[in-house]
Amino acid sequence: MRLGIRCCSLRSLLQQRSILITTPIKDSFFPSTQLAHKLGSRQKQGSVVRPVRFYSQERIHSEELLSSSPPAEVPPDDPTSDQLQRTSPFMDHLQQCISPSDVLDLTCQFTPTPRQVSKCLTYMWSSTKKMTDEQRRYELRLMFESPAFDLLLQKAMKNVGNLRNEDLAYSLLSMVKLGVPQRSRVVQTFLRACQERLNDFNEKGLSILSSCLEHMESCPNVSALKDGMRLVAKVKLNDIQNVVALQTMMRLLGKDAPLDFKRKLEMKALSMQDQFSLPNSQHMISTMATMGFRSKPLLEVCTKKIRENLHTIPFSRLFKVLQSCSELHYRDPELLMDISEYVASVIDIWSNKQAVLFLYSFEKLGFSPDALMKAFAEKVIADPDVLMLKDLLCVLKVYSSLNYDLQQQRQQFLESLSQVVESYLPKMSRFELLRVVHYLCLLGHFPPAPLELLLQDGTLEHLKTTPPKFIPKQEKLLRVVDLCLRLDRPPVPQPLTVPSSILGDLTPIRSSVSPLLSDCLREVLEDQVDTELQEAVLEEDFYFIDAVITKPPSCQTSVTEASSAGDEASPVESSHRVAVFCAIPSNFCFGTSRPCGPLAAKIRHLRILGYKPVVVVEHKLHSLSKEERTEFLRGLIFPEHHRSDVN
Repeated sequence: MRLGIRCCSLRSLLQQRSILITTPIKDSFFPSTQLAHKLGSRQKQGSVVRPVRFYSQERIHSEELLSSSPPAEVPPDDPTSDQLQRTSPFMDHLQQCISPSDVLDLTCQFTPTPRQVSKCLTYMWSSTKKMTDEQRRYELRLMFESPAFDLLLQKAMKNVGNLRNEDLAYSLLSMVKLGVPQRSRVVQTFLRACQERLNDFNEKGLSILSSCLEHMESCPNVSALKDGMRLVAKVKLNDIQNVVALQTMMRLLGKDAPLDFKRKLEMKALSMQDQFSLPNSQHMISTMATMGFRSKPLLEVCTKKIRENLHTIPFSRLFKVLQSCSELHYRDPELLMDISEYVASVIDIWSNKQAVLFLYSFEKLGFSPDALMKAFAEKVIADPDVLMLKDLLCVLKVYSSLNYDLQQQRQQFLESLSQVVESYLPKMSRFELLRVVHYLCLLGHFPPAPLELLLQDGTLEHLKTTPPKFIPKQEKLLRVVDLCLRLDRPPVPQPLTVPSSILGDLTPIRSSVSPLLSDCLREVLEDQVDTELQEAVLEEDFYFIDAVITKPPSCQTSVTEASSAGDEASPVESSHRVAVFCAIPSNFCFGTSRPCGPLAAKIRHLRILGYKPVVVVEHKLHSLSKEERTEFLRGLIFPEHHRSDVN
């Protein structure tokens, strides 16, 4: 009678705690068709195929009922116990295992204790990290086919109450990393066990658990555990003494953490800055990106450590630093310049793809890595065929966007790129061809082959069938190509233009005149006789000009002053008209007055149309007083009068 009541009570308890999810392991990890093909190939080779077994809900439930003894109390962290574990025969054999299959074979020879089950899972995961991708896929397939893995997971779930907190966290992390379905009952049981013991987890256990939850899909148990860890983190924040544990906790809290708590985490991290190693500094920047929290003091601490040890940082970590800086909208000119010079110095050691990825990251930051761009251009000139098609598109985008002046290398570099472009023309899609021509036009380079192919009737008709979401971007690219062909007048074998039927009736790109700029201009022109002011001028239905100032011949500036070095001389009448327009800081390469590609093309085309372009950085006007603004604009528009006044 007592035994019956006891079994009924245990059944009720297990039903309350169990998670009724039974996703089969095999179907979740490997597609059935792929697995059948693999098994078929093994049968052809004459190997014995073991049947795939699944741990079913009913079977596990019945086995738990047979074990009527209550779960043992979780043992405390005991150094003596750890020493015994390390010196046991089982652990000696486990340390010699080099694959998950070896570990499973060992569990068939010995009966592992609950702690040894946790060690087995950890060793299985750690062994796969040392394998190639192909080896890992093969070993994991064998692991999921093995009945011993099924039994090991059953034993882990049955003894979850006997595991120490740290072993519990390691076991969960190992199962997730090995690919055990996250909605399977064994994973969900471990999640529930972690919830129940969360208050007892120490710093290391919380760190391991945070690493696990960071990569898990959302489900009720995962969400509940994350919420619980956020509460525990707030209570135990002052007790955390390890930088890695703090960073892992910060990543778990993520962007959902309240701003005031992010500030507390920032202060805690700053109090531990003396403990920051080089990996800590790299990881802290990516952690802040994950949290969506930009702390300038922390970033300065980390970037200083990184700059001092650039030569010891591998490619993947350095690239991650640049990506995180981009996500945080953080640009340290000294750090970016040092990275550019370092990558340029080792460009012969790293692959082209790695160099291209760095170029792309710098372009996203709006920073021109002059040293790297020069070194990479030399490499392309020496061997143009090293560029793949995707690399070519990225390189063209970067160099056209950052408008880097290659000086003596310019013509050689552009001809080398044109050579690569022509070799890839048969493989390019129509939209890729349009992008390539657009980038080359921004650079002021017009190779005939891609232009002729783009402007063929078949190509243009195909572009008409573009999906609606790409139409606005495509129309803008075509308009830039059309403007460059008409205004730059490149020396191509036959006149090339974009048919008006393809351009269509584009809506003119209009904007509003800056009120601050308008008021300042009127003050500047008050004492200027016979000078006209016209606001909101649109040239070629594309280039917006805030104000056009028409000056009498006596006020004209020299053509040489109106043109930058290397540009063709404008006609004489160009000195009569000054085009004043505002630009935002992102229109310039970071930390310089060099205009980016689209702005550089606008300045070039306005000169051709007979204007002297005057570019005003709008935020600079706001930083000056009224008198300073007036003097600043007068110096830009009437430089000859301004110099004479100064003298």
